[in-house]
Amino acid sequence: MPHLVAHLAARYSFACTKGRASFLLTDSMPIITCSGKRAGKVARELCDKGYNSTKKMHYFGVKLHGLGFSRSGALPVIESMQIGPASEHDLQAQRQLLEQYAHFPIFGDKAFNDSELELICQDQGGELMCPVKYKRGQPQQDRQRHKAADDLYSKAVSKIRQPIESFFNWLIEHTDIQRASKVRSLSGLIVHIFGRIAAALILITQLN
Repeated sequence: MPHLVAHLAARYSFACTKGRASFLLTDSMPIITCSGKRAGKVARELCDKGYNSTKKMHYFGVKLHGLGFSRSGALPVIESMQIGPASEHDLQAQRQLLEQYAHFPIFGDKAFNDSELELICQDQGGELMCPVKYKRGQPQQDRQRHKAADDLYSKAVSKIRQPIESFFNWLIEHTDIQRASKVRSLSGLIVHIFGRIAAALILITQLN
């Protein structure tokens, strides 16, 4: 993160110690420079074409990845925010960062199901928890045998990590960060994204 945003995130973290849990939530969201139907021309050093499964759409731009500590009854305390190409897998984009926090319990979506990262977390006293993702070729009979327990576990994990999704929705609602169609350069894109994050952190600190 840029120094200003990192400073504001640290201030927000200090101001929001009450009710902060000792586990992390992670998620990502698209920053769209143009629709996937067009060939993007802006900031091609970083931007490329990706697919957002939540919105079921192709787009050109980047992904914003967030990591934050859960907080009881409130938006999470943001620990890190970074951007990467739209086509980059969420796990690959954050693997190095997550390994640094492997001593904490980490809640992610199905994209973070990874046996190697799971072992790293266990070795450092943490835990990686994601909704169940069945392995390719896993017998249907085996899936059905564990379906009830798997569904219950997946629902619980999704509920716990829901606040990080709420944070991104709050960020979109208050800053319109997701629409970057007026950006004309890489530096402009950086300012668009992290300028809005900085403004959001100032606002959210005042609200808390």
